[in-house]
Amino acid sequence: MPLNPRSVEPEPVTAVAPHAANRALLTQAWRDLAFLHWAVDPADVAPLLPSGTAPDTLDGVTYVGLVAFRMHRVGWLGLPGIPYLGSFPETNVRLYSVDGHGRRGVVFRSLDAARLIPVLVARSVFRLPYVWSRMSVHRDGRTVTYGSARRWPGPRGARSRISVRIGERIEEPTALEHFLTARWGMHSTFFGRSLYLPNAHPSWPLHRARLLDCDEDLIAAAGLSAPAAPAASVLYSPGVPVRFGPPPRPPGRAAGKGPGSRC
Repeated sequence: MPLNPRSVEPEPVTAVAPHAANRALLTQAWRDLAFLHWAVDPADVAPLLPSGTAPDTLDGVTYVGLVAFRMHRVGWLGLPGIPYLGSFPETNVRLYSVDGHGRRGVVFRSLDAARLIPVLVARSVFRLPYVWSRMSVHRDGRTVTYGSARRWPGPRGARSRISVRIGERIEEPTALEHFLTARWGMHSTFFGRSLYLPNAHPSWPLHRARLLDCDEDLIAAAGLSAPAAPAASVLYSPGVPVRFGPPPRPPGRAAGKGPGSRC
C-alpha cells in the first residue's frame, strides 16, 4: 500500500547532506550551473509527481526549476570518471517533492544532454527522461550562455537559450535559496515502483546572478505552463563534486522485508 506523502513531517532543509554516500553508485561533478526558478501552484504540479510523493512547498508555494550546467566525468561504481562520454552540457526541468518518509528531493521532468550514449543508458536502464540535444555552454568573463536544441526523442526542436551575469558571492543564503538548491535526493519511478536515490556533495558555493536572456520552451514541453512572470530566483554556482548512493531501505523497515516563453 503506498505511503501517504503527508504522513511524516518533512526533514529539515540543510546546507550539508544529511547522509553520506560512502558506497557510491555514481560519481560526477556539476560545473557552471545556472539555477532559474518560478513559483507555481502545488495543485498544478501534484499530478506530475511519482506515486507516494507530494509537492514540497515553502510558505505554501512550490517551484519549477530550469537548471543548466556542465556535467563532468561521470563515473560508475568507484571507477574513474569518463573524459568524453561522461562530460557534456545538460539542462533539466525539475520539480520539488517530499515523500511519506519526510525525504525531500527533486523530480526531473526532462533532462536534455549532449551525448547520445549516456542518454540511451539513462533512459533504458534508469528510466530517466533524458533526451538527446544539441547543446553548448560558453563563458565570457562573468557572463555564461547556455544553448539547447532537442534532437531525440522530442518534441523535436524544443529549445532553450539562457544567459546570466554572475554577481556577488552569497555568504548567507536565504530560506528560499536553501530550499531550491539543498536537495539531497531524487524521486523517480523505476519499472512502476517509486524510487529515492540519495546524493551527497559539499555545500553549494552560490552567487546571485542577473538573467540577461531566457528564451525557452522546455518547461512547456515538460507538461507545465510556460512561465508568465519573471523568475523568482536566479542563481549561479561554479559547481561541486557529487556522489550518488544506492536507494536506502525505507526507515523503519526490517531487513529482508520486502508553448515557448520569454522569461
